[in-house]
Amino acid sequence: MRLTASVSLCLVLICAPATAELPKPTGESIVSPDAKLELLFTRTAPIQGGLTEGPTASPDSSIYFSDIPFGSDKGLIMRFDPKTKQTAIFTNDSHKSNGLKFDAKGNLFACEGSDEGGRAVVRWDVKTKTRTVVADKYMGKRFNAPNDLSIDTKGRIYFSDPRYLGTEPKELEHKAVYRIGTDGAVVEVTHEVAKPNGIALSPDEKTLYLADHDNGTDRIDPSPNAPKPKPGVMKVYAFPLGPDGLVNGPRKTLVDFGDQSGCDGMTVDAKGHIYLSARGLKRPGILVIDPTGKEVAFIPTGEPNQAADGAKGIPSNVAFGIGPEKKMLYITADFSLYRIPLKADGYISWAK
Repeated sequence: MRLTASVSLCLVLICAPATAELPKPTGESIVSPDAKLELLFTRTAPIQGGLTEGPTASPDSSIYFSDIPFGSDKGLIMRFDPKTKQTAIFTNDSHKSNGLKFDAKGNLFACEGSDEGGRAVVRWDVKTKTRTVVADKYMGKRFNAPNDLSIDTKGRIYFSDPRYLGTEPKELEHKAVYRIGTDGAVVEVTHEVAKPNGIALSPDEKTLYLADHDNGTDRIDPSPNAPKPKPGVMKVYAFPLGPDGLVNGPRKTLVDFGDQSGCDGMTVDAKGHIYLSARGLKRPGILVIDPTGKEVAFIPTGEPNQAADGAKGIPSNVAFGIGPEKKMLYITADFSLYRIPLKADGYISWAK
């Protein structure tokens, strides 16, 4: 999740669903130009601000996602059932969960953020709804605000730890990417990033993809007269990984969004394409690139060239379904969950 005072929708998010007629998707090898977004869910809970985030497929093919509010309002984890098209609350206290992922054993892992959240990576037993903290510190210091995660085939958890909002004291020097080993040990993967956000591994696990989304502040003030932050780096990087799963070479910039709002969450397909939730108001949607950074498709989620005030259809994250749904791309945007059929198969490390 990225929240920025320069885009009012991310502060108050009073947006309606992106139901207006949108430009056609591009990139026919990935998506039909006639494919349409299908609205599946829009928030009805009496919570304030924030956005939906972190969609992920579970072993039973349902889609779990976060509904994140501001401040003392409790966040939710929701569950969408593709068979019934019904959405229900999995938990009404998510501890401000953001990114979500399942592992091969069917455990749900969540990155819990700041702003009165858990500031930890946790594991949920979906049958008993028991929550267990997996890690909340690095070298004895509390994480900033775990944001998004990816799990490799060995069960190791890579996660980003930026800071976008909240009044909690910061203990760590860097905003970094960490990895939790199967033994529970936490290692720093890289802090060569201003503000790490969306994260994904290539299917061969030789590359770590990372969104650098620096909105220029560590504390969002939603009041109308609050000073505007000064946005910084908005890029997507590729870090090479060695056999030990750690960075073993220089990073490469795949996308530079310049002065536009950049990428939030991301995912990959079976052929290694990277799907980026591009939040720029000039062209909001899912930007699909190959491993060199070349654009191969684009799926609009909101009208182009919007004004910040009242903008709609600004995506936060993406995930593929599994099984019969492996060609279905799920997208969180504003307060809603959408999906769109693709020609590409999604990649999930444990869904063989």
